[in-house]
Amino acid sequence: MDAKVIWSNGMTFTGTADTGFNVPLGADPSVGGANDGFRPLELMAVSLAGCTAMDVISILRKKQQQVAEFEVRVHADQRSDPPHVFTGAVITYLVSGKGLDEAALVRAIELSATRYCPAQAMLSSVFPIKMEYEVFEGGGDEKKATFKGTWSPE
Repeated sequence: MDAKVIWSNGMTFTGTADTGFNVPLGADPSVGGANDGFRPLELMAVSLAGCTAMDVISILRKKQQQVAEFEVRVHADQRSDPPHVFTGAVITYLVSGKGLDEAALVRAIELSATRYCPAQAMLSSVFPIKMEYEVFEGGGDEKKATFKGTWSPE
C-alpha cells in the first residue's frame, strides 16, 4: 500500500492512496492551520472505526441479522504532553434492527477484534481498546433499547 500527502499552502494538505480518493488534511489555527481538514490522528480514529465497522456489519449480514441502523463510535484518550499519542480507546457499536441476536453481535465484535481488523490489531498492541455495544429494537424514531454490554479478550 502506498499513500502520500501533497502540500497546498500553510498547513493544508491533500492525502491520497492507491484507491485514488482524496482526503483533506488541516490543522488548528493555533499552529498556523485554517481548520480546513481532518487532523491526522482523527483519521486514525476514523480508520479504526471504519475497519471494525466493515467487519462487524459483514459478519452480521452473513449471520442473517436484520440490521436497520449501524454506527460505530471511537473515543480515544490522548496524552496531555507532546507527542499527543493515544493512550486508550473505547469502541462503541450501536446496532438497531429487528430481533437481533446478542450472541451473533458479540461474536462479530470478537472476530473483528481478534482476526479481521488490521487497524485494531495494530493499535491494540500499543494501547488498550475497550469494546462496548448497545442494541435497539426497531429503527429511526421507533427504536427502544434492548440490551448492552462489553466484550474484551479473555
